[in-house]
Amino acid sequence: MATLLDRIQSSLAKEGLRPRTQQARTWLQSKVRSLNPSEKEFFRDRERTVKSPFIGRMYFFYYDPKTKDKLPYFDRFPLVIPVEPYNDGFLGLNLHYIHPRYRITLLDKLSQTATDTRFDLNTELRVNYQYLKGATKAFEAMPCIKRYLYSHVRSRFIEIFADEWDIACMLPMETFVGAGTSKVYAESKGKF
Repeated sequence: MATLLDRIQSSLAKEGLRPRTQQARTWLQSKVRSLNPSEKEFFRDRERTVKSPFIGRMYFFYYDPKTKDKLPYFDRFPLVIPVEPYNDGFLGLNLHYIHPRYRITLLDKLSQTATDTRFDLNTELRVNYQYLKGATKAFEAMPCIKRYLYSHVRSRFIEIFADEWDIACMLPMETFVGAGTSKVYAESKGKF
């Protein structure tokens, strides 16, 4: 059975559009508005699920923050690029904290650190906190930097392959608890 990302990739190909081009992104923006994807659709593809994430790749997963009672809001189903490992978790960029147009802009900037230009199963981003802190060009990343504890991850990690990063960024999968997306986006924009 074709997964949601497979179906979108196939539709892109039928339209004659190459992934990671402006034409493809414009098409995706209009297409994803008509989609109503669910988190469960992503878990159907067992080949994508992994127990732990790799630094520099992209993942969806369920998360229940340790300090959720103290947070004004949080994302229950984050889209994260891990950037630094810790013994008990990792530091990552949760792209859901910024508007989709800024996600794409940030992704373009971070793509300059990619391990290759093929954007395939082996592609990773070479970013860490020091890079993000010093990268004045990647200012959109600042509101996205979040700490995740493995003990509060409530699912396996669903890997999003590099040729699907644009698609995943555009999907309306953010699941904020405590605030709506307009508030989250407004507060995040105030940080860059």
